[in-house]
Amino acid sequence: MKQHLDYVKETFTAAEIAVLNKYFTNTDKPVFGLINLPDVVKGALFARYSRSGKSLRRLFLDEFYKGDAEEEVAVSNAGADRAASLYDKMILDFGDDSVAQLGGAHIACEQVSNVLTKILEKGRLAAYLEQSTRYVYYNEKIEGRYNYIVPAEVKGTEAEADYCAYLDSLFETYTEIQQSIVPLLKEKYPRKENQGERAWETTIKAKACDIVRGLLPAATKSNLGIYGNGQFFEMLLVKMFASRNAEVVQYAEMMLEELRKMIPSFLTRVDLEDRGRLWSRYLGNIAQEMKDATASLATPLAPEAICQQDNEVRLTRWDSDGLDRVLSSALFEYTQLPEGAIREHLATLSLEEKTSLLRRYAGERSNRRHKPGRAFEQTIYTFEVTSDYGAFRDLQRHRILTIEWQKLSPRNGYVLPVELEEYPELKALYEKALLRVVEVYNAMCSRFGEEIAQYVIPFAYRLRYEITMNLREAFHFIELRSQKQGHISYRKVSIDMYRLISEAAGHPYFAELMKFVDTHFYDLSREDAENAKDKRMAKA
Repeated sequence: MKQHLDYVKETFTAAEIAVLNKYFTNTDKPVFGLINLPDVVKGALFARYSRSGKSLRRLFLDEFYKGDAEEEVAVSNAGADRAASLYDKMILDFGDDSVAQLGGAHIACEQVSNVLTKILEKGRLAAYLEQSTRYVYYNEKIEGRYNYIVPAEVKGTEAEADYCAYLDSLFETYTEIQQSIVPLLKEKYPRKENQGERAWETTIKAKACDIVRGLLPAATKSNLGIYGNGQFFEMLLVKMFASRNAEVVQYAEMMLEELRKMIPSFLTRVDLEDRGRLWSRYLGNIAQEMKDATASLATPLAPEAICQQDNEVRLTRWDSDGLDRVLSSALFEYTQLPEGAIREHLATLSLEEKTSLLRRYAGERSNRRHKPGRAFEQTIYTFEVTSDYGAFRDLQRHRILTIEWQKLSPRNGYVLPVELEEYPELKALYEKALLRVVEVYNAMCSRFGEEIAQYVIPFAYRLRYEITMNLREAFHFIELRSQKQGHISYRKVSIDMYRLISEAAGHPYFAELMKFVDTHFYDLSREDAENAKDKRMAKA
């Protein structure tokens, strides 16, 4: 018997349903595929999705659909049967997984928890856009309840009332502080001369959202757009079916149903007993074995939560010969010599000569999108990060990282927004809401285990995770995530990584080439971006 799936059913008029049926695989479920639309429209929909509180189908009707409700969509099936037969033979009979990389699909997963978003976004062979906590206020109720899920494991049990009471209190505190802080921020940061009303309002809203987002629990619902190829979706679904979390499995079932309406041939193995199901059991067994193996290493539940000063970043592993690794690979492409001979040549060069050669290989970078060559992938860094969950949510989505994280809990303490130091009453209110989580978490953990207890943890609490990346990815990661418009919590993490590469690893010559790292701090991080947007809008 299936457990309760916690989602709000969206309503549409008959005319709207007639339109939506042409472009989406269903109109009544929180998981659906996008069909009969140009890729540019699908991409634009997902981009708009990330900054809107609307569902994707509602966004499409309100902002994108301009056609006649009576128009017909012509879909050609020419060759579809033959293609399906060929794919079945290549994938199922011959096991040629590379064929599954040749077709893809856009799919939306709505009303998913912030626990599930991290699972959906872990794959490397996909693109994601997630609803941002920075541009949308989470202070409205839908059908009488704030925007969070009640896990199927909790639904209908005696624990449900306490679970909902605590999450309601978090959202109520979020709302109270958000409504109090906005006028205070407007007073502190009045609109500048020649600054547009829209840009100023949006800048203040982003600042307010940055301050209060730490109160949102991991159970907070989000909307997520995914584009991936068949191989990615197969791997993702197999892993999801291995989970013991009901939300994860239920969304896997819905995703498989919708994806089979779009790319069925790429997903034939997912639920075959001797293929995908066997693979899922294999992964599930490993998870259980490792859980048993680490039982003696379990740390006690937190008796109380501790306020931490900041996020922490440690460089735990790096290549001491990183410079020679990079230069050896850089020279390899341009010579006819074996690597051994290149290494012998490098041994004759001074550090100054090597850094000069490194600069020549990196070239004159005019902006952060000018990436150095693949030789920079030859050396790696591993960082252990303990940051608030809000920062982790943003950093985790980078595709090329090797990243593993521990489960959310109160064990690592929480961080408070520095902006609240000016407003002691709001700070006390914020902290009081955070401190209550320990009792609720411990009760949830005792009854349902750590997997489900995670849902009650607010974003302000810190999570420990490990990131391994090559130097080329470090350029992209650090330069992007240190930009002025980013959230202060993840900007600090990326800036610390930059300094650790230079100082702890002793690689200042690499850090020197990261020309677009912004190490300054700003009160209104979104101000320049919003003002620039106003100028573009005025020209349009």
